[in-house]
Amino acid sequence: MTAEQPTAPTSGEKLPKGEGTHTLDTRSLRALAHPLRIKIMDSLRGDGPATSAVLATRFGENTGTLSWHLRHLAENGFIEEDEERGTRRERWWKAVHKTQVLPTSKLRKDPAARASLDLYLGQMVQDMADHVTAYLAEEWGEEWEGASLLADWNDLRLTPAGLKSLRDELMTVVNRYAEAPREPGAAPVKAQIQVFPRRERP
Repeated sequence: MTAEQPTAPTSGEKLPKGEGTHTLDTRSLRALAHPLRIKIMDSLRGDGPATSAVLATRFGENTGTLSWHLRHLAENGFIEEDEERGTRRERWWKAVHKTQVLPTSKLRKDPAARASLDLYLGQMVQDMADHVTAYLAEEWGEEWEGASLLADWNDLRLTPAGLKSLRDELMTVVNRYAEAPREPGAAPVKAQIQVFPRRERP
């Protein structure tokens, strides 16, 4: 993909492969599972390289805290210095991988991963909600608002195989747009895909 993309969680055992894709295991998940580190990775993928000072302002933290978390992410292979931007006084950081895959069904079987998995998924869902809230609070104009969509469907009836097929088709469509050349006037677009079973009420 040419566009940066946040973690794509999947419960399937067969995971997408490709250049720039990193599949989280128990060790790497535990290294990443902190609310601020998750936000840092989301920012570096979505908004591009940044310094600790830029990220500190963005998240309302001090630069010392950001620097510590950035070093931790670098030591665990999530980010690296952007040497083309960096100077002796200022270090720029960029994400190493374009996408991350979270194999939830596999990680749930590992007791050592459960706490980190719960924290990560909880933070991811909260961040998704925060992005929607921020969009609704902003003025985008009729053209952009008319092109956007917030919707859900509660009456789909699918088997696990049907749910997986729906998920894969949606991912294929989003990836096609993400890989397309950027057009003049294009703005960053947040695409959130959530498909999961629900308990039927009696």
